[in-house]
Amino acid sequence: MKPNHDSNFSSPTNADLVTQIAFHEAGHAAGIYLYNKQKRLPALFFDIQQHAAALDKPFTMQRDAFIAHVEGGYLIDNLPIDLLESASFYSDVPIDPYQASFEADMVNLLVGALAEAKHVALRDGLVFDVSNVATLQVFGGASDLDKVYGYLERFVANPKQREILLINLLAKAWAFVNTPSNWQAIERLAEIILANPEQTISSEMVIAVLDT
Repeated sequence: MKPNHDSNFSSPTNADLVTQIAFHEAGHAAGIYLYNKQKRLPALFFDIQQHAAALDKPFTMQRDAFIAHVEGGYLIDNLPIDLLESASFYSDVPIDPYQASFEADMVNLLVGALAEAKHVALRDGLVFDVSNVATLQVFGGASDLDKVYGYLERFVANPKQREILLINLLAKAWAFVNTPSNWQAIERLAEIILANPEQTISSEMVIAVLDT
């Protein structure tokens, strides 16, 4: 189920791309804080590191050069090493705290690309099909998906189970993004990111914005 690269979405202008990436990173941060909080998972330290985008660069170069990325915020980093070395610790038994952490990290990765996709859909009057994994490539989801696939291949032994789990994770991420209170929080944080170029946004500031 690894994605292809074709899509019906048009290429953004540079200014549009800056805003899209702000929504992408706002989605990541909202997932790390709000999704984990809603699932009663441990709080994590993270921040949003920024530098100004060069708007005269081709938009194809700009995503790599730009502006904001979430640093930190992975629950899996706090799991026991001996558990992580077990390639089949994920199972069909009722979910435990380790599996909850594993799933939350992947959902939070997907939330970023889905938040960007929702922003573009609202901006352009489009309908985004969450079942089309390939479309996430257009919204900076390639590296996020690579990480998710890496998690799945390392920790879920059964290939069919990986496919089912990815579908479920996408559904959870999309449900999170589509919850009005979560989406409003993502919009608020995206505005803060855009208003504060070249400034590191601390987890405390992110939390204050998301909790507003």
